[in-house]
Amino acid sequence: MGKINNYACCIIIQYYCLILLTVADFDQPLLGGKKLIIGIPFKTGFTEFVEAKLDPTTHQLVQATGYSIDIFHATKDFISTYYGFNVSYEFQPFINNETGLSAGSYDKLVEQVYNHTYDVVVGDVSIVGLRSRYVDFTLPYAESGVRMLVRVGNGGGNRHLNMWIFLLPFSWDLWLSIILACAFIGASITFMERRNIHNNNNHHHHHQEPSSQGSPPSHQQQFKGISIIWLPITQLFLPQRESVGKNCSKFVLVVWLILGFVLMQSYTANLSSMLTLDQLQPTYPSVDDLRTNGNNIGYPMDSYLSEVLVDKFKFNKSKLKNMTKMEDYQKALDKGTRNGGVDVIFEEIPYIKMFIKKYGSNYMMVGPHYRTDGLGFAFPINSNLTSYFSRAILNVTQNDSFMQPIERQYFGSSDYDFEDDSYELLSTSTSSDTPSLNSESFAGLFLITGVATFLALVVSESNIWRKPVTLAKVYSQRFLFSPSWTKSKQSMDDGSTNKGNKICCVSEPNSIPESPSRFPDSNVVLDTVV
Repeated sequence: MGKINNYACCIIIQYYCLILLTVADFDQPLLGGKKLIIGIPFKTGFTEFVEAKLDPTTHQLVQATGYSIDIFHATKDFISTYYGFNVSYEFQPFINNETGLSAGSYDKLVEQVYNHTYDVVVGDVSIVGLRSRYVDFTLPYAESGVRMLVRVGNGGGNRHLNMWIFLLPFSWDLWLSIILACAFIGASITFMERRNIHNNNNHHHHHQEPSSQGSPPSHQQQFKGISIIWLPITQLFLPQRESVGKNCSKFVLVVWLILGFVLMQSYTANLSSMLTLDQLQPTYPSVDDLRTNGNNIGYPMDSYLSEVLVDKFKFNKSKLKNMTKMEDYQKALDKGTRNGGVDVIFEEIPYIKMFIKKYGSNYMMVGPHYRTDGLGFAFPINSNLTSYFSRAILNVTQNDSFMQPIERQYFGSSDYDFEDDSYELLSTSTSSDTPSLNSESFAGLFLITGVATFLALVVSESNIWRKPVTLAKVYSQRFLFSPSWTKSKQSMDDGSTNKGNKICCVSEPNSIPESPSRFPDSNVVLDTVV
């Protein structure tokens, strides 16, 4: 009987358990019903990420909004949907309850998790190595890093430091090639015009009056000394119709004018490009110069960047100025160090891009990239929440249907990319300037000019190379038509005739023997040559 009662009790218990499982709510508290106390930063600038609205009298939190807050809500909903856990939470701004202002830097905010004041810190918290000693971070929900924000220089750059900027469009080897080309062309024209110079000089002496004063220089003076180099240059700017007389010389000048025109246009274009880039160049050359010259440096208030600027970049702490709002950034950069402002602001990349998006192309992001792992949420070390929220962040940030609306809401664009480098207009290094043109850029043009000048010389001075050709022709005729060679050839012909026809030919008494006089033309030419 007792066994039957025990069996009946087991059946009843199983029945009630089945009913409980059927009507039970699977959304169990993740921390056994404990409410998460979430600390959020209180800031007056760059509220697109986190904005904590307080009651002006009680300093109690009224509403928390921003990009980071929406990411947290999305990850919480993901955990509730896919893992079946409810996350109960309460936002608390990190403020001084008496003044209603921020209670400290982000580092102090993160330390509150280590001190168990907060269970979680949600906001635009950068994942850096120093903070990882006290908390565990989730996977980043936004990429980050530190760059420099500067104002575009107004007509300055370093142009005033270089009075030889007019030489920079061409490299030294190109300038040397131009000088050699001028000398070669000038010497070629002088050589081709030497007879015209002599004739004109004689004509000038015959017709020159003894009392004439201030007469123009003769062609002989024009083609002496340095004028060999100066002649091609003057033809580029002050062309003279009667400067040369021979057609070959005119041909060389035309080729030189084409070369000079291309060189002048290239020089003008490259110099204009250099001056244009110099207008857009930042008002500082490098971080080393900022440190050496003692420029004022700006950084965001309550940020870890103050330690980075002192420890990593070795800036003087007295030159650092902290700021809070975008308006403060703009005013400080516009003033500059001389007027009590700053010349550069070190800031995280997302905030720099937001600033440039708002204030336009008068500012730019430049300089070395101090890398961080991005923005994430801070949890206590070894907390089981870290893995859940990391998986949730990974799934949420890859969901375009969710990310695009909140990006459009806070950043004004549905394709806002924290990793996009389109805001980086110029590098801090002067190596990005327009490079000087070298001789290799015009090697083909110089080759064409040299070949054309050489061919003009060959055509113009044909009398020089005709003499050795004529001598060779005369000596070849003498060798081929000499008496001994003619007699041997005749005897060979006679022998072949006697063998074939058995006839012996007798020369007439009045026949004239073979002699070089049969070639009067050859003798005339020879006499002329000799």
